[in-house]
Amino acid sequence: MSTMMKNSPKDTEHFYLQWTFSKLMAFFFLLISLSYLFYSLRFVSHSYDCDQQNPVSSINHISSIDATAIEEIPKPHEETNISHIVFGIAASAKLWKQRKEYIKLWWRPNQMRGIVWLDRKVETEWKDRNLLPPLKISEDTARFSYKNPKGHKSAIRISRIVSETLRLGNTEGVRWFVMGDDDTVFVTENLLKVLQKYDHNQFYYIGSSSESHLQNIYFSYNMAYGGGGFAISYPLAVALEKMQDRCIQRYPGLYGSDDRIQACMAELGVPLTKERGFHQFDVYGNLFGLLAAHPIAPLVSLHHLDVVEPIFPNTSRVQALKRLQVAMKLDPYGLVQQSICYDKTRTWTVSVSWGYAVQIFRGTFSPREMEMPARTFLNWYKRADYTAYPFNTRPVARNVCQKPFVYHLWDAVSTSNGTKTEYVRTQSNPECKWKMVDPSQIRRVEVYKKPDPLFWDKAPRRNCCRVVATKKKGTMVIDVGVCREDEVVEL
Repeated sequence: MSTMMKNSPKDTEHFYLQWTFSKLMAFFFLLISLSYLFYSLRFVSHSYDCDQQNPVSSINHISSIDATAIEEIPKPHEETNISHIVFGIAASAKLWKQRKEYIKLWWRPNQMRGIVWLDRKVETEWKDRNLLPPLKISEDTARFSYKNPKGHKSAIRISRIVSETLRLGNTEGVRWFVMGDDDTVFVTENLLKVLQKYDHNQFYYIGSSSESHLQNIYFSYNMAYGGGGFAISYPLAVALEKMQDRCIQRYPGLYGSDDRIQACMAELGVPLTKERGFHQFDVYGNLFGLLAAHPIAPLVSLHHLDVVEPIFPNTSRVQALKRLQVAMKLDPYGLVQQSICYDKTRTWTVSVSWGYAVQIFRGTFSPREMEMPARTFLNWYKRADYTAYPFNTRPVARNVCQKPFVYHLWDAVSTSNGTKTEYVRTQSNPECKWKMVDPSQIRRVEVYKKPDPLFWDKAPRRNCCRVVATKKKGTMVIDVGVCREDEVVEL
């Protein structure tokens, strides 16, 4: 029976199938082994080529990326310069003959772009043709309503100066529109320093408030006063021009041009960016206290020059400004910047407003006191009310012995090491019975200073001054410059 089972066809068939399956499996493993061997041999035989070729391929790839990157690198950003600014100057025909002299002081023919906008035609003298900006007559504004009983409808005309200037075209390369009045004097180097801080492609409305707290209350602390000047970036000017005429119609009760501008800025959602160097000078009398303790900010503009006294005594307003320009040309960034130091041997306090004036006080006054403007001026409502200012002030000394000895700028020259400015006394002081050393023996002050073109590119800090020993009789010598390491203003 067992012999029959071994020799049965079924067993033979089963044996054949097992053999076939084993044969296939062996062939399969053999094929895999051969493939692996072939791959390994090929890898070894081509390893040298890979080492040589891949880096070349990689280098070519990187080179192509670098070339593309170089093509896409933007050109270096060109810093804002005077050619990027267009000035819009508000003027009236009635006052043009005297006010044009202020514009001549700061206008640079063939370098600046701008328009003087007048209410009617004026006679142009041949000698002024190349010294002033082009003159144009503003558009008729009769269609606009004006309902303020204390103001003048010319405010509407003036408020549209930026828009009218923009519509003239020829705005290639324009980054900023700067507004000012015909009795405004700009320090253009400092104006540029301020504008260079901001991206002209964004919406910017830059200026400052009034020196009168009440004026700011009546109008707005968020308003740039037009007389002190303000700057509007080009894209914001474009946006303003599109909606301004509709905006003006919504505010017939407003007083002036600058509050109409601010009302439209509020509708555009653009706040005022404040820069303390734009000066409206809503004050009367003597600006000495304000200029002798100028805030640590670049002096950008001076306004209301017909209202205040000449900034230097015994001279006309225009001649006084021309004297200031002598120092301005040597070092505009340091102009009227205050430094405070002490003459320790004589117990004097010294305050330098570079390019403008030097003061010598008997005794010791803290820097905290000296950096506050002395009230040599009246507020806009002609009252000696110190609460009417939006900044701290100090009273003028009543004690004759505490009154400062004031030395005004007389001359400014360039030297091999920087600048030399000379200041002289123009007024005598009352007699003092104090036994301490009398500053009346000082008839002249020499100040040496090295201009710093990067002064406003750094964190704001007052320069330091040092009283220098000298054998010059009747002369005080002062060195002004960047504060040294660990230098502190202390007696």
